[in-house]
Amino acid sequence: MARPPPSPVYTLRGAGGPLNTLHFSCHGGGTPLLFSGSGKGAIHIWNLNSRRAERILEGHSDSSVIWVNTLQSSDTFISQGRDMRVCLWDLSEGRSELVESVWTGSVGFCQGSVLETSPPNYLLAYAGEQTEEIKIMELPSKTPVCTLLPEAKLGMVMCIKLWQPDSVPRPLLLAGYEDGSLLLWDVTQRSVLSQVKAHTEPIMCLTFDTKRLMGISGSSEKKLSSWMLDGQNNLQLLDCMMLVNPGVSQLCIRDDGKLLASAGWDQRVRVFGWKKLRPLAVLQYHTDMVLSVAFSDHQDFRQRLLAAGSKDQRISLWSIYNDGAGHS
Repeated sequence: MARPPPSPVYTLRGAGGPLNTLHFSCHGGGTPLLFSGSGKGAIHIWNLNSRRAERILEGHSDSSVIWVNTLQSSDTFISQGRDMRVCLWDLSEGRSELVESVWTGSVGFCQGSVLETSPPNYLLAYAGEQTEEIKIMELPSKTPVCTLLPEAKLGMVMCIKLWQPDSVPRPLLLAGYEDGSLLLWDVTQRSVLSQVKAHTEPIMCLTFDTKRLMGISGSSEKKLSSWMLDGQNNLQLLDCMMLVNPGVSQLCIRDDGKLLASAGWDQRVRVFGWKKLRPLAVLQYHTDMVLSVAFSDHQDFRQRLLAAGSKDQRISLWSIYNDGAGHS
C-alpha cells in the first residue's frame, strides 16, 4: 500500500504577508535561524528552536521583500525589496543595524545574487534600471564592476545566478530572460559565452549545481527544463520534466546535490531526485500558491529541514531526510 504523503513538522505563522523568499542560517554553533521576506516589507528572523520570530527588520518602507541572504564569512545580512534597494545589515552580537543600501532602479521581481570572492569583499549582481540590464558591484566598497546588457532584445531579466567555476579564476553569471532565453555571461569580459532557448515563456526561476555544472529552470509552463555546461562553457539543453499543473515560483537544490524542490503555483511543493530528476514526493499543505522553497544547512543532517513559503502567509517546515526522499 502506498505511504500517505507526509505532513509538515511544524508551521510558522505571523509573517503578515505573502512569503516571497526564505533563507536558512544554521551553520556554526549558534541558534538555527530562518529568514523570511514578505510582500508587506517585513523581514522575520525565526528562531528554529523556539519556533518564534526573535527579530523583525523593517528596512524597505512597506515594499515587498523579494530576496534575503547571509554571507558565510561574516554577520552581514542582505535583503532586497521592490523599493529598488538592496539593504546590508549587521546582525552581529544581537544587532539589527542597517549599515548600507544600494539603489538598483529595478522595478522587476529579479532576485539578486551574491558571490564571496575574497572576504571581506564580495560581488553583488542585480537587475538594473534598464529592462535587460544586469549590474555587478563589489561590496562593501560599492565599487561598480560592470554592466551586462545583451545585444538582442530578450525582454526583462527575470533571474540570475553569480558563481565562480573551479577551472577559471573569474566569475560567471547565468541569467534567465522574459523571452525564455538562458545566457551564460563572462563577467570579466562582459561577454556572452553561450545562449539557449530554455522556455517559450518567461523564465521565472533557475538554480544551478556548481559541482555537476548542471542547472534547471522553471516558467509559467507545465515543465521544468534542465541543462548543463560542457567543457567549453556551452549551454546544452537536457531533459524536460513535465508537471501536472503550470507555474513554478522557485527551485532549490539541496547542498548534498541529492534533492531538488520546486515551489508550485498549484499550492504544492514537489521533491525530485536531482541526479535523474525522478519525482519523489508531493507535499500538500498550503491554501494558496507556494512562492519560495529553501533547504536548511544544519550540520546535523537529522535536523535539516525543507521550508516552503506561500501566498497564504504561512511557512511550512518538512523533514524529508529520514524517508526515501533523503536517500535517492
